[in-house]
Amino acid sequence: MSHKIPVVGFVSLGCPKALVDTERIVTELRARGYRIGTSYHDADIVIVNTCGFVNEAVRESLDAITEALAENGRVIVCGCLGGRKEADGSNYVLNHCPKVLGVTGPDSVDDVIAMVETHLPRPHEPWGDLVPACGVRLTPKHYAYLKISEGCNHHCTFCVIPNLRGGLVSRPAGEVIREARNLVDAGVKELLVISQDTAAYGVDRRYALDLRANPPLRTHLLDLCRGLGELGVWTRLHYVYPYPSVDEIVPLMAEGLILPYLDVPFQHAHPRVLKAMKRPASAEKNLERIAAWRAVCPDITIRSTFIAGFPGETEEDFEQTLSLAETVRYAQAYTFIYSKRAGTPAAEINDPTPHEVILERFNRLVKVIETTAHEYNQVELHTVVPALIEGASKKNDAVLLGKSPKNQTVHAPIPAGYSIDQLIGKIVDVDIDVAKTWYLSGSVVGEPR
Repeated sequence: MSHKIPVVGFVSLGCPKALVDTERIVTELRARGYRIGTSYHDADIVIVNTCGFVNEAVRESLDAITEALAENGRVIVCGCLGGRKEADGSNYVLNHCPKVLGVTGPDSVDDVIAMVETHLPRPHEPWGDLVPACGVRLTPKHYAYLKISEGCNHHCTFCVIPNLRGGLVSRPAGEVIREARNLVDAGVKELLVISQDTAAYGVDRRYALDLRANPPLRTHLLDLCRGLGELGVWTRLHYVYPYPSVDEIVPLMAEGLILPYLDVPFQHAHPRVLKAMKRPASAEKNLERIAAWRAVCPDITIRSTFIAGFPGETEEDFEQTLSLAETVRYAQAYTFIYSKRAGTPAAEINDPTPHEVILERFNRLVKVIETTAHEYNQVELHTVVPALIEGASKKNDAVLLGKSPKNQTVHAPIPAGYSIDQLIGKIVDVDIDVAKTWYLSGSVVGEPR
């Protein structure tokens, strides 16, 4: 007697941490014999993994849920927006989309699986219950996100993440290393380490020794990076606050064990605004720390994020952020216009900055960052830069699209004798002869590896 294999469709929104949650759900469903659909119409049920970080993300998530209900009708919601509560304690998503089958928050794989099995019972004796050791991934074969912790212990006044994802919960170091090793065995060339607060990894466990690791390993960022550095692939750290613990990591970058790249979300420079934001560390200490990092590893790349127009921000306050950007000379930085979020302390500050003023400041900061990024890339002219090939350029399919260890976009013509499919996931050396603000270009030299 044949049984129809139930099919689950997915819509995954938000940051890489949410994508990792989706990968875990997909892996578990595949292990239980479910098939993963490719459209609303071939799915028996649809899971929408939402984002609720900023207002635009909330609207995108609600639109996705509404579309899934219209196209399929059987929808389960999870993720950050799923965990959002109204002032009266009711669920935000259920209030806006009462026809969904169920709602749960972020990092809730077991709850999602239970809802699926309630509304779409798993097949009896499934044949499709075997999955690769690395799990089911939604990223290309050559890179993968490696989530090392969930939640955050900070309570920045503009941020809803602690309310949505809770406090810091670090994964045991041995578990992370095993997952990373499985990913490398499956062909991954770059591990992107992510969390809400990477530098705080292990604080909640008091850096406990993971006796299940072989050999035993402290749940500490230094030990974890050493272990990842031994796997022989690129390891890139994201979302790193400038804590003293990071000082121990920079020598590993100088040794080439992990990539000389740090994603440090500063958000602002003025002490008064940082205090109003409840951000850790002061601008002065940040400058001292970055100078010390560059003394140890001159090639280190600093990427950051900034918010323009936080409530009460004065022109003097903003000019200090401009000065910080000019002094640090970021290789990359993303600037956001302040977005008022209901339920956050910042939303209660009754001193809004006029939108036209915010926009003008935003544009000025973007110009400074573009200038420093352009100057940063000039250093690569007439040097040979390794690039991990991700595909073909969208503008010209005869040109490779790659990424350098410093996270720069790299272009080069496809070398004779190779096809794009042969080069995706390979590392090639590119002799740089053009350096623009947001990309480098040149010619491939030597053989791919």
